[in-house]
Amino acid sequence: MILRNFFFLILILLLGFFLISCASGPPPVTQKGPATDQMMEQIESSKQVKAMNERILMISRSSEKDIYRDYKVGPEDLLEISVFEEEKLNKTVRVSSQGNISLPLLGILRVRGLTAYELEKEIRELLAEKYLQDPHVNVFIREYRNQQISVIGAVDKPGVYDVKGQKTILDLLAIAGGLSTGSEKDAGQLLFLIRPPKLEDGVSDEKRDSDGQLSKTFVIDLEELLIKGDFTLNLPLVHGDVINIPVSGKVFVGGEVKKPGGFSLKGKKMTVTQAIWMAEGLKPEANGSDTKIFRYSEGQMGKGVISVNLHSIQKGVGDDPYLKENDIIIVPQSGVKTFLIGLRDTVKGLIGFGFSLGSL
Repeated sequence: MILRNFFFLILILLLGFFLISCASGPPPVTQKGPATDQMMEQIESSKQVKAMNERILMISRSSEKDIYRDYKVGPEDLLEISVFEEEKLNKTVRVSSQGNISLPLLGILRVRGLTAYELEKEIRELLAEKYLQDPHVNVFIREYRNQQISVIGAVDKPGVYDVKGQKTILDLLAIAGGLSTGSEKDAGQLLFLIRPPKLEDGVSDEKRDSDGQLSKTFVIDLEELLIKGDFTLNLPLVHGDVINIPVSGKVFVGGEVKKPGGFSLKGKKMTVTQAIWMAEGLKPEANGSDTKIFRYSEGQMGKGVISVNLHSIQKGVGDDPYLKENDIIIVPQSGVKTFLIGLRDTVKGLIGFGFSLGSL
């Protein structure tokens, strides 16, 4: 009996030591590798896009108070103009395709590009000069012309939208369902607003093209606009504007390379020469010594330019800089190389032609 109790006591002590050793042992080690880091980056990116979408919805709902206050009158708008002191001057008029209206006493007025308040002020001043003392004028925009704004890239519902009244970047992002999310579709940090050349009155498309007018591109940092609240970046839109939001984690290679395009940068580092290699290398007529990197700087409305000499990098005497998201690499054409290549092909053609004559 005593022996059995002794063994039972020993068993209890061993079980206690075992439990204590398990409780005090080191915690399991979680290994972190490149795949884990990349997954964490994607999660953080998706969280930021979701936060931006919440901001878009909140701002779009809070801006309903007076979305037409800064609207600029344009062709096909229907205006209701009333003068308190003289009912005969009251008129409802549609803006012509040239941006003009005709009013009693005042004749033809240029109204395109004016807000309702600015037009009220102009009519009031013109009437006060010759006809009425301290007139009270009211301009009401009864019908707004349709405007087409395109939204492409990493948004939930890309497309061409017919909108009325003054709209801003945030308005269109809300209409397009916000920024897209997903491992392969996360919206990048930059938004590109592409504005077509302004077509002046009476100027044909052919004349505009010959004048060399180019589209304007505005670069908007979405983090500055949506997270930090810099609403000076919430630009008003005009008919024909295109909003493009590239997918995050890409660089772009263009110019004299064999396969221009966009290449994924997400989760890895990439140098200029690696990007050129992904574009399958330079064309024979490329001027690698004058390669440019166009980089859009944070908080700025423009781009910085970085010059790179690919030949120096290949010789080991130049730096091979790392790229950042949305960098654009452009390899220009060499005039001398193009001439020499053309000369070489011409000489080849002449030699071939000579051989063909000799064989006759």
